[in-house]
Amino acid sequence: MNTTGQPAGCLLFTGVQKLSGVILCLLVSLPGYAQGEIDTQDKILYRNEKSLAFLLNSNGIGGNFRFAKRITYLKKTLYEADLVTIKHPKEVRIYTSSATSNTAKSYIYGKTNSFINLRAGIGFQREIFQKQDRGGISIRYFYDIGPDIGFSKPIYYRYITVLYVDGYVTYTYSTEKFGDSQHAYPTEITGRASFFKGFDEISLIPGAFGKIGVTMEFGRNEQIINALEGGLVVDAFIKKVPIMATEDNHRLFLSLFVSYRFGRAVDVSGRQPKKSKIDELIIQ
Repeated sequence: MNTTGQPAGCLLFTGVQKLSGVILCLLVSLPGYAQGEIDTQDKILYRNEKSLAFLLNSNGIGGNFRFAKRITYLKKTLYEADLVTIKHPKEVRIYTSSATSNTAKSYIYGKTNSFINLRAGIGFQREIFQKQDRGGISIRYFYDIGPDIGFSKPIYYRYITVLYVDGYVTYTYSTEKFGDSQHAYPTEITGRASFFKGFDEISLIPGAFGKIGVTMEFGRNEQIINALEGGLVVDAFIKKVPIMATEDNHRLFLSLFVSYRFGRAVDVSGRQPKKSKIDELIIQ
């Protein structure tokens, strides 16, 4: 079932183009922000980091947790976990109102399963440009790989069936999966059923992923992480993921991503923190 007039490759390319534009705008605008006052803080050269990120992918959204363990003051080992949704490139949202209600409902026509992907990866990060002043930017590249565990959950829809009995119109309601309706009378979808419907039918689809990207950290405080990231991620599963009621489902997903990252850095150099004038007065 082709729910749009465009090939899947065109739709995916269009989404990638839009996300590429966002990444380019961020890269162009950040250098102006980087010029700031001289940084008088003590540099944390040997640091571990714990952070969270909000992800916007060209085929979904999600979140990320990262622990970065220092190797040297420029290099770190990354331990990451992503939880993201993955959409089919042919998804088109439809808004409709039922014969018995004027309230508009939305759903994606032809979608049979919701798909959520859990990634667990290990990787490497290297800093290639350090902050030179307060409010400056440090730039790093990173990559990681690891296993995927995909969760495929059936979607149920609310159907209404119109019956004509002895000149009267009556309606019957049912909750079914897309394409399962076998009614002899006209039916229509009035919207999706509860999200929790079908949880007992979740199936697992394993796979693997690879990710590469660039981090631009712009926090003004050495211990507080504020960063933007952009990059490319590939997910490959052992079989086609049945997202749509069509044979054109995929087992390989390529997407661009941008994310906002926030967290904390911890000094692990073993040095004693610099004492302030207040500390010196207290000691005296």
